[in-house]
Amino acid sequence: MPAKKAPKKASPKTRAAKAPVFGDWEQKKPTAILVLADGTVIEGQGFGAEGEAVAEVCFNTAMTGYQEILTDPSYADQIVAFTFPHIGNVGTNDDDMETINMAASAAVKGLIVKAPLTEPANYRNAKHLDKWLKARGIIGLSGVDTRALTVLIREKGMPNGVIAHSSKGKFDVKKLTAKAKAWSGLVGLDLARDVSLTQRMDWDEQLWTWENGYEHAKGKFNVVAVDYGLKRNILRCLVSAGCNVTVVPANSKADDILAMKPDGVFLSNGPGDPEATGVYAVPEIKKLVDSGKPVFGICLGHQMLALALGGKTMKMHQGHHGANHPVKDFTTNKVEIVSMNHGFAVDRDSLPKGVVETHVSLFDGSNCGIALEGKPVFSVQHHPEASPGPQDSHYLFKRFVGLMEKAA
Repeated sequence: MPAKKAPKKASPKTRAAKAPVFGDWEQKKPTAILVLADGTVIEGQGFGAEGEAVAEVCFNTAMTGYQEILTDPSYADQIVAFTFPHIGNVGTNDDDMETINMAASAAVKGLIVKAPLTEPANYRNAKHLDKWLKARGIIGLSGVDTRALTVLIREKGMPNGVIAHSSKGKFDVKKLTAKAKAWSGLVGLDLARDVSLTQRMDWDEQLWTWENGYEHAKGKFNVVAVDYGLKRNILRCLVSAGCNVTVVPANSKADDILAMKPDGVFLSNGPGDPEATGVYAVPEIKKLVDSGKPVFGICLGHQMLALALGGKTMKMHQGHHGANHPVKDFTTNKVEIVSMNHGFAVDRDSLPKGVVETHVSLFDGSNCGIALEGKPVFSVQHHPEASPGPQDSHYLFKRFVGLMEKAA
């Protein structure tokens, strides 16, 4: 009998071309990675824009509203890991944008998800999330155990990192690690200038309703809103509460604002370190408070108002990012579920006499609201305008209107 031929060996080139197979699962070559400053490397599949970006890494626990999160200017210079798995399921559209400065239409540097992007299945969808991200230069990373990443952030704090996407899967990890280590982080950064409008703008759009969408209205009170990174839904809440709103840039002078004869002044949310933005904003806020006009602040506006009143701010370990945070309002003794997005907070122990703590987080006891005794001035750390929700804190806009009615 003729001898059997030995099986032909695969060439090294052939073996290298095939990905390892385990059962029915094929291990894909990584096309995106997250490299942290401590050298940790997390691999996955890329989507959205290609390239690399350095930023602070945080997690968000919201179950809805990913487009609103991605366009919230407060997320500037951050990479967001979503703990909810179905990202992409409603697609994207122009109505769900939150930034008012279209020149800075994207806020985040990148996003991290567990599963590949879900195909859109919603009647409001206008563009697939992947195409939307590409158009805005936002890098995506999927295939990551985002809950494990969340635990890492909870234990070690929000790290600096570089997110990178290459369809060829080529990454210089050593170089990316050095880049993450070299980045200064958010402490000391004034980012409000990057996301703020550069000129005045009038706003008259109300909150969205199922029957009519976004309608326009004129109100009773004139409000000047200082844009440190404003969200559209804040403006809609103000209009729906009965205000005519004029938006002014972050570096506006108090004298120019008061010359517009407003019934009230609003201090907006925004990104970065409140002490850095406060270098030019706090002196103007002090003048606005001294004017006797009603003043209402949210998020960064809350933090800088606290600085103007003599308090201090601090960097948080993991920050608060999500739409399920319980907060207690001491003025009503009610607990509300709110949306939060901040990595800095007001040091409650630094609040001087005459500044009253009005709200507190029931997660960690951090400050979430203040009011100035004897003057129509108050602010909150959380986001009462939360889009798409919850809406428990909408009453705060009515509280602001009530102060303007009393001052009239």
